[in-house]
Order: sequence, then C-alpha cells, then structure tokens
Amino acid sequence: MPKIHVVTLIKSISGIRGTIGGKPNDGLTPLDIVKFTCAFARFIQNQSGKKNIKVVIGRDARISGEMVRNLVVGSLQGMGADVIDLGLSTTPTVEVAVPEENADAGIILTASHNPRQWNALKLLNGKGEFISADEGAEVLRIADQGDIDFADVDDLGSYTMDASYLEKHIKMVLDLPLVDPEAIRSANFTVAVDAVNSTGGMFVPALLKALGVKEVIELYCDPNGQFPHNPEPLPENLTEIASVIRDRGADVGIVVDPDVDRLAMVCEDGSMFGEEYTLVAVSDFVVSNTPGNTVSNLSSTRALRDVTTAHGQQHYAAAVGEVNVVEKMKEVSAIIGGEGNGGVIYPELHYGRDALVGIGLFLTQLAKSGMSCSQLRDSFPKYIISKNKIELTPDIDVDVVLRGMEAKYASEQVNTIDGVKIDFANEWVHLRKSNTEPIIRIYAESSSKEQADQLAAQIIKDIKELI
Repeated sequence: MPKIHVVTLIKSISGIRGTIGGKPNDGLTPLDIVKFTCAFARFIQNQSGKKNIKVVIGRDARISGEMVRNLVVGSLQGMGADVIDLGLSTTPTVEVAVPEENADAGIILTASHNPRQWNALKLLNGKGEFISADEGAEVLRIADQGDIDFADVDDLGSYTMDASYLEKHIKMVLDLPLVDPEAIRSANFTVAVDAVNSTGGMFVPALLKALGVKEVIELYCDPNGQFPHNPEPLPENLTEIASVIRDRGADVGIVVDPDVDRLAMVCEDGSMFGEEYTLVAVSDFVVSNTPGNTVSNLSSTRALRDVTTAHGQQHYAAAVGEVNVVEKMKEVSAIIGGEGNGGVIYPELHYGRDALVGIGLFLTQLAKSGMSCSQLRDSFPKYIISKNKIELTPDIDVDVVLRGMEAKYASEQVNTIDGVKIDFANEWVHLRKSNTEPIIRIYAESSSKEQADQLAAQIIKDIKELI
C-alpha cells in the first residue's frame, strides 16, 4: 500500500508547528521554516529598532532537528541576526539563556510532546518568555505579506556555538535557596529516568547526579530522537518505567517530554504520582517555606487551590496556555504557578515551565518529608479529572451553546475568561471550544472517577438538550 502522508501546519501564539514534509503551507516544509524564521527576525528587528539582533536557539533531539536547525540558522544570518546556538538543549534552558546572553529573542526547535513526525518553532522575546498573542499575530502577518528585507553580504549575521548551558542551567537550579542537595544526598535516593531518547537524557541524569542522587537508572536517555513510545508523559505511556521501578527498588521515577518542560513522577510502587499533582506537590513545598500566591489554568486540579488556602495564601485561575498563566502570575505576584500537565513555573529562576526546577524542588521536598513518594501523593487532597469532548455539526454556533450553559448554571460560581467554567461545592466542569473544529472539550473534576464521569455525562446531556 502507498504511504499516506498526513500533513498539518498549525500557526498559533505558541509558535509554528507541523508535520515534516509535504507541500508548503500544508506541513512544516523547509520553505515554511525559512518564511516564519525570517518573519520572526523581522518582527524582532522592528520591535527593537535595530537590524543586527542577537537570537539564541536550541533544539530537542528529534530526527528532523538538525535539518530544521540548519534552515533556521541560515535564515537568521540572512536577516543580519547573530546566532548563539546551544545545540541539543531544552525549552527552559533556552529560556534562561536569552537574558543571560542579553539576546533580543530566542527560538526553540521542538514540537514538545508531539510524536516524532512533528517539529516546531517556539518563539521567545528578549526576556526568554513566549511572545504574546498580539505579537504572534504580527509575526504571522509579516509572514503572510512577505514584508522581509534581507541583509547585504557585509551585514550577514554571525554564528556561535555555546555548549555550556547544560552546566549553567543545572548550577542555577542548585543555587535556588529552596533546593537542598545535602538533604537529597542524605536520603540516598535511587531514581529511574525515562527521557524518551531526547535531550532530557542529557540534562536530567546530569542534574540528578549534581543533586547528590545515589543511583540513577537511565531508560531511553540516548538523545537520538527515536522515541520508544508516545512521548507525552501520560500513564498509558509509562508502563515500562513503572515495572523498572518495582524491579529495581527505586524510590521514584522521573519522566520528561522531549523538550523537558513537563514533569511527571512515578511512585516507588509503580503507581502514578499524577501529572496534575506535580505542580500541587511542588507548590505546597514552596508556599510552606515562602508564603505567597499561586496560579494555575482553569483546567487544572482544584487541589492546588486547596493546598494554597491551607497555608493561608490566595490561588488564582488563568486562561489555558502558558502565556496566560505567566501573565496572571505577574499580575498577582505569584511565587509559583503552572499547568496541570506537569508544567512548573518558578519565577525565582524564570517565567517558564521548567522540569529541571521541578525536579530540584520535588526531590528536596521528598527528602525532607521523610515519606515515600506514594505517601507524599496521598497527603494531598484527592481529585480525578475526566476529559471528554462533544462533536457538533458545523452549523451549530458553539458560542451560543456556551452562553446557554452559562445561563443554565448562573446560580453557581461561573468563570468565562476561557470558555465556561462552573465551580460547584465539591467539583467543577470546564467547557472550552476548539479553535479549529466544531468541538467542545469538557473537563470535569470530582473526588472519584465515577463522579467526574457522571458530572461530564450530565453536562453533555445538558448541551444536547440546548442544541
């Protein structure tokens, strides 16, 4: 049978991502990579008011990475930009490198948790933070209109390779006041790591050894881009590390996605700590030591609100998306925040999801608690999220449906900053529309899977009645 090539190119505020190959503007082809790289360089030149900008780049280990890197580097130099290339790196490492290098921008070449056929350009401003929705729209406008002016031969940008940031980023984590390598060393931890053969295989074991972990069991830590399983750190993809932990008597398992901005833990008995609870645990530790506000997105577990208020502090909710969480964190001066996908944002180091920071804080907490990983997990309020969706016909106005649900549950606590979230006394449901298809995503959380599923089923029934 002939091979079917499914092509996708998604242009969003978080960057440009797509499947490698196909026709221009269908997949992430070389022409698309050049076009969007040049448009971003032009945007940064316009914003900074200077032609000779400095841009930091880094990439995960996926097999298309070298090809994409070559195109990005050449395009930036052709725009007159000086390039600092971190080589095989992580998303948070590039984020910390941008301000360290006094650069004007950064580009991370990674499709995050997406499968091997994907790649992407993640775009950072001069603070090492993701560009805003308005800025992203301007980059897309420049790309569409071709408003690009290339440099003359005497003004081409320079290229510098800098492989020092693995050590620099690890040192930044170790230097955080709340990270205690001595406590971790005294705990004599054995830690298993699954890094899906991407750059976490370089960074995570190196960090663990620097933190004083007694033994590191490496699973898929060869950064060759050959993902051994679906790279998203969800329970169904983590059966192998769970078995290894039980067989080898490890204290905890650490799992990261290909660009190391999401962190999941597996307990000593092979049970899942739960991606939702990465942020809950680390936040509980941070807030108990340095009181302050917390932020998570509307689709994240209520457990974060519970542990925050238990410490007498305030929790705030943001629209879904890292940019929105960071914006809210700055607005309310939050000391920690993130997303329920294992994304920990700790402004003490930088405003970006950082699995390395999460690991340092979590292992310190685990060491000082005197508990096993599963005991620590059981010390937090227990919630389960049920994720569902309802597909609608294209003629149905999704916004009208959402307004109808808002009206139906007006007696409850309703938040409409991102779809419709309805907070009940002991559970919640969040309805969000897809931007690309007639779908409403329905996230429901309660104290058990049965109750969460039941709540989601009730909401689906309500929507169908509205339609």
